[in-house]
Amino acid sequence: MPLRTVSNARNVNQSPFLLNNVSLYQHWREEKLQDYPQTATALLVEIEDATCLTEFEYQALLQRCKKTNMAVYRITQNNYEAKQTIRKLGQCFGLERLDNNLCADEDAITSLQVMSTGRHAGYIPYSNRPISWHTDGYYNKLKEQIRGMVLHCVQNASKGGANLLLDPEIAYIHLRDCHPDYVTALMHPQAMNIPANFEGGKEIRAEQSGPVFSIDPQGNLHMRYTARGRNIIWHDDALTQEAVACLNTFLASDSPYIFRHSLQPGEGYLANNVLHNRTAFDDNESQHRLLYRARYFDRIKDTDVLLTV
Repeated sequence: MPLRTVSNARNVNQSPFLLNNVSLYQHWREEKLQDYPQTATALLVEIEDATCLTEFEYQALLQRCKKTNMAVYRITQNNYEAKQTIRKLGQCFGLERLDNNLCADEDAITSLQVMSTGRHAGYIPYSNRPISWHTDGYYNKLKEQIRGMVLHCVQNASKGGANLLLDPEIAYIHLRDCHPDYVTALMHPQAMNIPANFEGGKEIRAEQSGPVFSIDPQGNLHMRYTARGRNIIWHDDALTQEAVACLNTFLASDSPYIFRHSLQPGEGYLANNVLHNRTAFDDNESQHRLLYRARYFDRIKDTDVLLTV
């Protein structure tokens, strides 16, 4: 029963992420873990021009995204317009529908840098403080979940600012192997509740409840999660609490499935919405960290998972 990836999987009942598909899951799990990369270096692909990929560059990035839901790219050309480049790179992989989120720039791509004034100042991504494990847009409406992303480094910090990254499918495997009921708990429609966001006494984002794990119509796994301790309300039952504790213990471990990488100028992540965090960092007078983030409602094309029978 080989694993294959297709662009238009249509039968959600064939998803290995359904708990009643025990045999499918075991076959998928074996294929998933076979020859799984052990370092972020194995995810790295050098590309010359991200707006016009060669077939080799495209396939190298795609194969890594198929296996781990992410790839690291390094642009080797010296002069390019970063925002136009990452927009074109996303389009090459079917990423079209940008999430024009609250703090995004006018072009719907977000400049991530330290900002001490204005709306941005109240949010950790615009500070130099560490960011806990999360998937992007976990607070979005369920119909506007983030499926794909490009995170591009224009300038790294003078010190710190590294990312840890984890494939959500690996997190799923860990939880299902520990206790299948943990998956059931985290698929509950009220597993994780994000309270409404207020600014100046006005509600700018409504309360949002939803599952941690869900399965899309093509049978793919989607994850919405944050490890932040404040303003998160977990479903009030013992199994959910155990599942969250199990996941957090795994995220704090030295598992070889957790990748560590510090983006350098010209590097970036192309990914389905993977788990990630960020260490604290320091800027200096001549070096200010700047990353561009493009978040999409689309999943990277040709990475849908389906098992043949």
